Amino acid sequence: MFWTIPTLMTWARIAAIPLIVGVFYLPLEQAHRNEIATIMFVVFAATDWLDGYLARKLNQVSAFGAFLDPVADKFLVCACVLVLVHLGRADVFVGLIIIGREIAISALREWMAQIGASRSVAVHMIGKLKTTAQMVAIPFLLFDGMLFGVINTHVWGVWLIWIAAIMTIWSMVYYLQKALPEIRAKVK
Repeated sequence: MFWTIPTLMTWARIAAIPLIVGVFYLPLEQAHRNEIATIMFVVFAATDWLDGYLARKLNQVSAFGAFLDPVADKFLVCACVLVLVHLGRADVFVGLIIIGREIAISALREWMAQIGASRSVAVHMIGKLKTTAQMVAIPFLLFDGMLFGVINTHVWGVWLIWIAAIMTIWSMVYYLQKALPEIRAKVK
């Protein structure tokens, strides 16, 4: 099920990365670049929910889609976090926390799969909440202005990205705790 509608939507999330990054190199006013990047991010981030819904609705759930979906999320989030750090809208420590966690947990899942214990690090609600927090914080920081003339998205975005970073650490600790008994059993 490589070319189903849900999988194509997931691929679109990956293809969106250079487009979102590229917006910041266009010869436009910064506010227009911010708006375009924010809209693009929100549209493509929404496909995260929509592709899963369609896969279930159209009976097109596949092992490849289940693999690619979180990879697309991680690529999109990490690329945008790097852009935000580059633009000075997110702290480098936030970037290190978010990207470091994604690398660490991906490596942990790979190793756990090799030892036959992948169920102990299966996706949990805390990981989904972490992704949601990131997907809410990022557009606030991409927009970086006054929304509806009353919401300072930079201030809210900074708070939200730090909350997302804390949830990122929390989810990493959760997955490590779940894997620890299996790790101990295999190391002995």
